[in-house]
Amino acid sequence: MKYLVTGAAGFIGSAVSERLCAQGHEVIGIDNINDYYDINLKLARLDRISHPAFTFIKMDLADREGIADLFADQCFERVIHLAAQAGVRYSIDNPLAYADSNLVGHLTILEGCRQHHVQHLVYASSSSVYGLNQKMPFDTADSVDHPISLYAATKKSNELMAHTYSHLYGLPTTGLRFFTVYGPWGRPDMALFKFTKKIVGGEPIDIYNNGDMHRDFTYIDDIVEGIIRIQDVLPRTNPEWSVEAGTPATSSAPYRVYNIGHGSPVKLMDYINALEEALGIEAKKNFMPMQPGDVYATYADTEDLFEMTGYKPEVSVRQGVKAFVDWYREFYQC
Repeated sequence: MKYLVTGAAGFIGSAVSERLCAQGHEVIGIDNINDYYDINLKLARLDRISHPAFTFIKMDLADREGIADLFADQCFERVIHLAAQAGVRYSIDNPLAYADSNLVGHLTILEGCRQHHVQHLVYASSSSVYGLNQKMPFDTADSVDHPISLYAATKKSNELMAHTYSHLYGLPTTGLRFFTVYGPWGRPDMALFKFTKKIVGGEPIDIYNNGDMHRDFTYIDDIVEGIIRIQDVLPRTNPEWSVEAGTPATSSAPYRVYNIGHGSPVKLMDYINALEEALGIEAKKNFMPMQPGDVYATYADTEDLFEMTGYKPEVSVRQGVKAFVDWYREFYQC
């Protein structure tokens, strides 16, 4: 089939594009290659795809005419929409950066899918939508009406916008709430990357909430497997569904939302210990209070996704951190 993958130079987008090409599909990847983090890393991700079935086009999601022309020219059968302005903490100081990519950009993709009868739109949401929710594990049946960062609010908005298009136009949409994705080719603004860079450089690492935090760390290969499987599961209309008896993750429209995570939270200090072991270096630690916009713990209930796809993560934190360190040392020659 012919796919559009947005955010194709990104951590997850490049891995998904590579996997789809390996399966024999044609992939058009788009990305605006912004300077939120090192552009050279983004370009290197694109270079590693290196497949005749992959075509890259530099394009901004907020370019309404450009996106409309792209859909008209390419006749995509499916769309995997992973592009967004990322970062919980960045959104606190730079809120306006999130409007074009995460709101306008999401709408241009929805509109392109509607106008050209795309079979299935799979898009990235985030575990950050759970906000002030303290019930564990996080379940897609839970309310997500109290986000604590603008980034989270935009991702909740993406889910609402997708539901509207599923309801009005019958567009099958599936939202995936990602839980702390890590691994080789990861983002430099994520904890594992920052910790590794500082430890290797002999600098102390900042550990928030004095290390008393838990995260549902999910390895990149497990995330890609889940995406590839769920994009083959098209949501269907359900005339028997009702708001009273249903959940926020389902609808009478062809609309679904799933958690995609490991399903077993790990203590932050255990994560750091795995990194120290993989590097063979003990970190200098600077313990700090909790940051604004951050949460104490994340924990995904992934039972719905498992039932639909048979997807169950396989990579342990110790394995995944070791794979990241091996990649980091090779990529940066350190």
